[in-house]
Amino acid sequence: MKYKYIFFDLDGTLTDPQEGITNCVRYALEYYGINETDYSKLMRFIGPPLVYSFQEYYGFDKTKALEAVEKYRERFSSIGLFENKVYDGIYELLQTLTDSGHLLVLATSKPRVFAEKIMAKYRLRPYFKMISGSELDGTRNDKNEVIEYAIEKLGCPRDKIIMVGDRKHDILGAKKCGVASCGVRFGYAEENELENAGADYIADTLDELLPILMQ
Repeated sequence: MKYKYIFFDLDGTLTDPQEGITNCVRYALEYYGINETDYSKLMRFIGPPLVYSFQEYYGFDKTKALEAVEKYRERFSSIGLFENKVYDGIYELLQTLTDSGHLLVLATSKPRVFAEKIMAKYRLRPYFKMISGSELDGTRNDKNEVIEYAIEKLGCPRDKIIMVGDRKHDILGAKKCGVASCGVRFGYAEENELENAGADYIADTLDELLPILMQ
């Protein structure tokens, strides 16, 4: 097989976290007196590291952005992480891949402690060899660091890895690590985001994704 190790992003790739993330971003912004009514602005927080999004979209400096992340987590840690749902067809996709001998890895910028809870809650954990995520102290915040950590832990040959994700950070992170990438359009990428990031493959649906991964 061409790609034995398949690294999956979580938000926007395996699950739709829209409700939880947007509610928690709104909760954090309200702490600063910002009542965001434009839902499209909240949607942009799905995927990228939160600390960067608070800086990019609301002009927070890094100290304030880190504080905002802590406010976000106040709600997310107990409520927001379960305002989530698995995309239709994901269980079948993961079963097919594991049955065919692929090794699956979760590579998410979300803190690993939260990712573990979500994966357990939605019965996704048994399909995965490893969960690689960030830490609450900011360690491995960038996607390339998350990918690299998993590669080092598992000793995966880079030419046998493909990273699957819905945002440019997944594609750019894969490039930095010298591994192949596949963008999925059923997540939260903006128009031409995956193409501009240089994804090796792009799938509109799970039906298109499977043959790419089964090469």
